Amino acid sequence: MANEMKKAAPFGMKDKVGYMFGDFGNDFTFLLSSSFLMKFYTDVMGVNAAIVGMVMMIARFVDAFTDVGMGQIVDHSKPNKDGKFRPWIKRMCGPVAIASFLIYQSGLAGMPYGFKVAWLFVTYILWGSIFYTSINIPYGSMASAISSDPKDRADLSTWRTIGSTLANMVIGVATPMVAYVVVDGKTVMSGSRMTIIAGVFSICAILCYIVCFKLTSERVEVPASNQKISASAIFKSIFTNKALLGIIVAAIFVLLSQLTVMSLAGYVYPNVYGSAAAQSTASLLGTVVMLVVCAPFASKLSAKLGKKELAMGSSIISALVWLVCLIWRPASVWGFVACYILANIGMGFFNTIIWAMITDVIDDAEVRNGVREDGTIYSVYSFARKLGQAFSSGLVGALLGIIGYTEATAFDPAVTRGIFNMACIAPIIGFVCIVLALAFLYPLNKKKVEENVAELAARRNK
Repeated sequence: MANEMKKAAPFGMKDKVGYMFGDFGNDFTFLLSSSFLMKFYTDVMGVNAAIVGMVMMIARFVDAFTDVGMGQIVDHSKPNKDGKFRPWIKRMCGPVAIASFLIYQSGLAGMPYGFKVAWLFVTYILWGSIFYTSINIPYGSMASAISSDPKDRADLSTWRTIGSTLANMVIGVATPMVAYVVVDGKTVMSGSRMTIIAGVFSICAILCYIVCFKLTSERVEVPASNQKISASAIFKSIFTNKALLGIIVAAIFVLLSQLTVMSLAGYVYPNVYGSAAAQSTASLLGTVVMLVVCAPFASKLSAKLGKKELAMGSSIISALVWLVCLIWRPASVWGFVACYILANIGMGFFNTIIWAMITDVIDDAEVRNGVREDGTIYSVYSFARKLGQAFSSGLVGALLGIIGYTEATAFDPAVTRGIFNMACIAPIIGFVCIVLALAFLYPLNKKKVEENVAELAARRNK
């Protein structure tokens, strides 16, 4: 294995572009699910929103545990001629794409209600908790084997974010333009078109994974590990590390805000404003804001203000924007789009610096305990993110159920008012909770982070 890796070309643009395509492939199925699955099952398949949310929430809880299990499987696997992590991308790209496509089978809309719920449950578990996990965990871990240079790994992280952002643009812009049709003056989702879209995106996912596999190279040999991460170790890490607890709570509310807004967008634009084109435009502008505003300036602002301080400040601004939107209740969809874009800046800054905040948490733990716990802390954080996704799925389904949303009531004035209110109130609460979590649970302000960096540098120079 070592001899094979020595033959690899030096780290370069091929690896960066290849790694970018890995997350591009991931998000062809993940973002489709986050943005349109709830809408597809309530409006096309006729399943109650609360049930859809419950199924998605249960699956995400399962996913939280399978993530840790897959991490153990990958850690214990032995490298072959393709490396330790890359083989999983080649093995699982087909199953994850096929499972995603099976979720959106509009031809089953006429089947009995129980069958449709069971179909959603089985296909969603297969896609998210088994196949997506089996490709995403190795993909995320692969950066450490592509290069041992911290700068190279930072470049890979940046290119991964670019891949995710581009996928969001493709899916967010193209899907509403194709999936919705106007029937009797109402903008509704076409089931047959969604099935075709899911098939096309599944093929695109496979192609992206293949490009990732072909262009990347593992240069660092990562031998099979015998270390095990138990459930008790996970919970001990959470409740004995205040900084980790704080970032976990904040991250859960970021996901609740982000995924809830994404899911409700599929109801706000077509049902409240009757404009699928506006949803596409909002996704496009959101991508531009992320690439032009958040990505270039997040590191500079965090260096000047502090990561915690930047996250709190941008979250306060986002909460205020959504409050203005709730009070203003813009009659034009473009007023809502403007509020969405402005509020999205806060979420974009937090998402851009979150991985650097996790590194600060790892440094703080090493200062306090004298032990470097990268693997455990990253596993705990991944576990917590899946819980946030689970809560978001359940929340959206429950809220739609509370306001009485069904396929038959989708355009009733009382229901559309409820949709608008939820789309504003949910992120307001989420951003306020982020600020509170960072203020009272997360101790790593700019001064403390700088002290930890200096302390670790002094220890290593002894």
